[in-house]
Amino acid sequence: MPKSIESAIMSESSEILDWGIAVVRWFQQFSPDLDLPFKALTFLGNLEFFLLFMPLLYWCIDRRIGARLLVLFLFSAYINSIAKLLASQPRPFEYDPGVKGLVHAGDGGFPSGHTQGAVVVWGFIGAKVKKPRMWLLSGFLMIAIPLSRLYLGVHFPTDLLGGYLIGAALLAAYLRFAPKIEAGLIKSGFRWQMAAAIGLPAGLILLSPADAYYAVTASSVLLGFAPGMVLERRWVRFRCGGSKFRRVLRFAAGMVVVVALWAGLKIAFSTLTPAVFFRILRYALVGLWCSWGAPWLFVRLRLAETE
Repeated sequence: MPKSIESAIMSESSEILDWGIAVVRWFQQFSPDLDLPFKALTFLGNLEFFLLFMPLLYWCIDRRIGARLLVLFLFSAYINSIAKLLASQPRPFEYDPGVKGLVHAGDGGFPSGHTQGAVVVWGFIGAKVKKPRMWLLSGFLMIAIPLSRLYLGVHFPTDLLGGYLIGAALLAAYLRFAPKIEAGLIKSGFRWQMAAAIGLPAGLILLSPADAYYAVTASSVLLGFAPGMVLERRWVRFRCGGSKFRRVLRFAAGMVVVVALWAGLKIAFSTLTPAVFFRILRYALVGLWCSWGAPWLFVRLRLAETE
């Protein structure tokens, strides 16, 4: 590329980022008064929130929506991680020391993972539930969670735009094509289902660059969750209905093991090598427990009925 063209592109990029800094600084004029509500909103896009929310949805509210949403969310997280690595764009607090980074944020800034996640998660739930109150809640969160990232100084407005565009494209494609793919897998039989459930996430892991941390993590969860779904449908077939008391007990019992696997294995595996293998194993076990182990336990303890 000629230097004149490269310089023009760099200059235009700097102007866009400088404009973004002005937007972020406008939001941060309200700090620290609004720090708490915006940190609470951004938590709704954090890994810790989804460790609570996804099992709750799958075990206690709607198994089908929970399973389909988790697959979409993990694939979205994979795409986002790869896109961040390719774009390699700094975050506002890295670009301008005058911007306060009010929460921890690693990797590149573009596209915004919180924005992309908000679109696919709450857009999918709104599309499936189809109730005005849910659409209002979904619409609010799809706006508020991204705005919290501006206020907290970890994203430019262009990062949000990228997250909206990629998230909307993934959501639209998933809503259109996933039902047909799911119907085909149901007809294909157990062996083909297991081959797809193991082969797809394993392929994503192999294709992941070594430094794409969240791409490997998302693929690893799917490596456990997807075959677990196949096994659960074949040998468990639990129902997520029942009384509120039984649902609360299910969630509490299941989350004890989720936390033990997620946090406990992190400590247990911390000194073992190769680190990436044990990270894959750790997250795959979390996924397998959520989709198969926990439902099996719920049925055994009579906390859930079978279909």
